[in-house]
Amino acid sequence: MKKTLAAAAIALGTAATPTLAADTQFAILVLAMPTKYHYEYIPVARESFEKLAKLHAFELTWAAQPWAFEGDLSKYAAVVLLNSSGEEFNEAQRAGFERYMKAGGNAVVVHRAIISKPGLWPWYEKLVGRSFVIHPMLQTAVVTKADASHPATFGLPDKWVWSDEWYEFSNPHGVKVNPVLNVDERTYDPTKIWPGQVAKGMGADHPVSWWHQFEKGRVFVTALGHNGVMYRDERYLDHLWGGIWWAAIGR
Repeated sequence: MKKTLAAAAIALGTAATPTLAADTQFAILVLAMPTKYHYEYIPVARESFEKLAKLHAFELTWAAQPWAFEGDLSKYAAVVLLNSSGEEFNEAQRAGFERYMKAGGNAVVVHRAIISKPGLWPWYEKLVGRSFVIHPMLQTAVVTKADASHPATFGLPDKWVWSDEWYEFSNPHGVKVNPVLNVDERTYDPTKIWPGQVAKGMGADHPVSWWHQFEKGRVFVTALGHNGVMYRDERYLDHLWGGIWWAAIGR
């Protein structure tokens, strides 16, 4: 048993805290699982998160697998699913995440973590608030603020030129979300996609970031963040940190 616990601790990879525990604002858990489509970003993102932890005095736990969700998550002000979808969770991990949110925990869902196989875990689909449909080829577009009062927008201009995968969404569970950022489909080609696939766009109402209340907690979602180099971009990190900060403290 001791060997098993030691191995799990190594896999979780707790990052050093910037100051004594008494001086940190809060603790967050970041889950960044290497997958077929997303793995190059991990060392870049981890380095940036460790810098954010030192700069903003929060305690960071970095996990490569979701074992932590089987334990006590109550110490975390928020959990961040960084390109790591709940579809990878086993039954015990799902139950642990549900307990955490029902007890007032908070979640941040980033890019690939939005995607979950329809019907696999409806609770997770409702937590995210929207379901992934498809995305065209990565293109440059203009992102606009839907809610300039949200901290995830404070470091951004009113019109932000950004290159990403512009996910298209559906709302099969009828979840009401509050858009934070929209993408202007007039500034890219929503139909530009690989042979055999069809993307039509979503029209004027195309959020790429949002928030909502779920169970007894807060959920912040951003579809942005496809490439590893994005985790060195100051504006993207301002957006991401603003969302995490809001999820953790609620203002």
